Amino acid sequence: MSEGPAYLRIADELREGIRNGSHPPGSRLPTMAELCVTYQVSEIVVRQAMALLRGEGLVETRRGGGTVVRVRPPVRRVAMDRYRVETRPQPEPATSFTRDQRIGWSEYRLEKEYSRTTADAELGTLFALPTGTELLRRRFVFYARGEPQQISVNYLPWDFVAGTPVADPDREPWPGGTPAQLAFLGHPATRVEEAVRSRMPSPDEGRTLRMPPGVPVLTITRRMFSGDRVLEVCRDIVIPADRVILDYSIDL
Repeated sequence: MSEGPAYLRIADELREGIRNGSHPPGSRLPTMAELCVTYQVSEIVVRQAMALLRGEGLVETRRGGGTVVRVRPPVRRVAMDRYRVETRPQPEPATSFTRDQRIGWSEYRLEKEYSRTTADAELGTLFALPTGTELLRRRFVFYARGEPQQISVNYLPWDFVAGTPVADPDREPWPGGTPAQLAFLGHPATRVEEAVRSRMPSPDEGRTLRMPPGVPVLTITRRMFSGDRVLEVCRDIVIPADRVILDYSIDL
């Protein structure tokens, strides 16, 4: 335990209780009054300790519900085979997201926003197309069991999708996701490249994903190829870092 200020000592002890299971996920921490009595400190000191734990993403304060240890279910985002298009009959529709979350189709919801735009310098480089090329922009918010889990903004060349069902937001969610859409258009994905980074969320991302302060996000920039042509760029997939495990298998 820290030998420094009282709020650090309180935060250290509560943090250790969270890590060793004394305060399991979903449990309520002692009240402000109880902590003041236990540690013989003022409310200001306890508030400082709680602010520190909130900033680390360990607890959240619920209106009328006190301070609760955050529940962080480990969702595994498995890289191996995640983009293969399933050709065999399935009992119900699915995407890589529903498989990651282990949810049924009825538990999956997608907010979508479609617009036409043009490639900026970065998108032009990612697509290997001239700056100013027309693109379809699609922004999705992915929900599992009513909770927002992921944001993605992806782009497809407008001349590739114009006038097709892929450009129709009413056709979403599309079973099989983007790989199935490319296959539907006659250009199945043959290679996928992903680059993973970490950063703090923007204010809009934090609100959309209902994130507490102090939790970073993972951002994944993705390119889907069909042969030598890049047919989809995702800039970016945004996932709260405490909700996911990136699972890779590499054959040597």
